[in-house]
Amino acid sequence: EEGRVIAAMASFMASFGRLAGLARSVREAVVVNYGVATKAVHAQTRSYAPMKLYKPTTPGQRHKITVRRDHLWKGKPFRALTKGKRSTGGRNNTGRITAFHRGGGHKRRLRLVDVHRTLYGVEGTVKRLEYDPNRSADIALVEYDHPGNVEGSQGDEIADLLASNSFVKKRHAYIIAPEGLKPGDRVVSNGKDAAVSPGNAFKLRDIPVGVEIHNIELRPGKGGQLVRSAGVTATLMRREAEDGYCIVKLPSGEQRYVLGECMASIGAVGNKDHHNRKLGKAGANRWRGRRPVVRGVAMNPVDHPHGGGEGKSSGGRPSSTPWGKPTKGYRTRKKKKESDKFVHLSRHHAKRKKSR
Repeated sequence: EEGRVIAAMASFMASFGRLAGLARSVREAVVVNYGVATKAVHAQTRSYAPMKLYKPTTPGQRHKITVRRDHLWKGKPFRALTKGKRSTGGRNNTGRITAFHRGGGHKRRLRLVDVHRTLYGVEGTVKRLEYDPNRSADIALVEYDHPGNVEGSQGDEIADLLASNSFVKKRHAYIIAPEGLKPGDRVVSNGKDAAVSPGNAFKLRDIPVGVEIHNIELRPGKGGQLVRSAGVTATLMRREAEDGYCIVKLPSGEQRYVLGECMASIGAVGNKDHHNRKLGKAGANRWRGRRPVVRGVAMNPVDHPHGGGEGKSSGGRPSSTPWGKPTKGYRTRKKKKESDKFVHLSRHHAKRKKSR
């Protein structure tokens, strides 16, 4: 009897050991696989995350967040398309400060960016995307096709266009890089049967209604003036057949009449996470040529309307500029501005209309 009990217990223990071993092996496999998957997910997140965080090795690094620039060109800009930039320190031609809190900063070179896009029908290839210290958006270097590769008189016309355009040097030009543009993509301006894709430019009358656009001209041939900052976009709302004007919805919500002969580029401007960056320390602003801002309540009465007073005063009046103009909502636009006739719906009316 005792032998049968001992044998049963031994069989049970062997079965339990096999089950424990199986469970242990399953647990190890799950841990290993989960760890690999987690590492893969983290690696993917690191490689595709738009923002770059830093380890807090110094107080300035602790809160620093920058936009990733892994996809941008690491070298110097295309030299022929740059020129020197002289810093003004916020002074005008008489030496008086007209733009406050400017001065110092790193030396820069201006990039000659083609905002006119007047090389009609000439195709080019995007060579690379670059950082531009003079704007929030990235720029793209485009190499246009060699005129010798085009047969007949059309090649001579392309050669004349390339030679006469001051923003094209050695068949290269800079354009504002829209969202989704990559090296190797083909771009064209006002090309026949060209696709409505990011980087291409057309006259407003040739763009389908509802398409996102940027770098919009206000006068034909003057060059793009609207919607050029990082991440912004406008929308073509409607075309007026009788007078040739188009209604464009701007990032502020304003809807504006723009002549259909004006050029615009397709797509939203790239570098959309630019507004999420954090500089981390005051010195980073100094590198960019921004000097400290002094509060009005810390000044003397001769310097600012909020200045003076015994002890720590709050200014004693509603917030105002150094010249006494109210701030925080005071409208400074002229009542009868000449361009009012081109505003179909102001941003204020658009906001009220949206809130209803």
